[in-house]
Amino acid sequence: MNDKFFIDTNIVIYSVDNEEMIKKTRSLALVSDSIMTGMGIISWQVVQEFLNVASRKFDTVFKPNDLSEYVKKILNPLCQVYPDINLYQDALRIVQSTHYGFYDSLIISSAIKGGCTILYSEDFQTGQVINGLRIVNPFID
Repeated sequence: MNDKFFIDTNIVIYSVDNEEMIKKTRSLALVSDSIMTGMGIISWQVVQEFLNVASRKFDTVFKPNDLSEYVKKILNPLCQVYPDINLYQDALRIVQSTHYGFYDSLIISSAIKGGCTILYSEDFQTGQVINGLRIVNPFID
């Protein structure tokens, strides 16, 4: 992969979830590639959403110490986009032009702010291009 890419929350969640092994394998490869190459990033929103799910919604939830270690080793190195007023304004423009919800538009806005050309997610229309950002569902062959 030569393009900078953004990893949506669902990809990070699947990378540690043992319920869907095919999705886990593909997601883990994306997360690992992100860390090794520095080409994949996430935003503060992805960190928050992951922590919420990992601490409450898995069959076996992460303990606080495990979450802290995961943040330090995985999420912090990947997190490159933080909120500012322009990010919110851009997200609102994306809401208007795409009719996606605000939080989904915030993910798109964060990917664009991070200089990404690809957004890996299963939550959007794969193949869609928004302001130069191409949506790719990594689970579709």
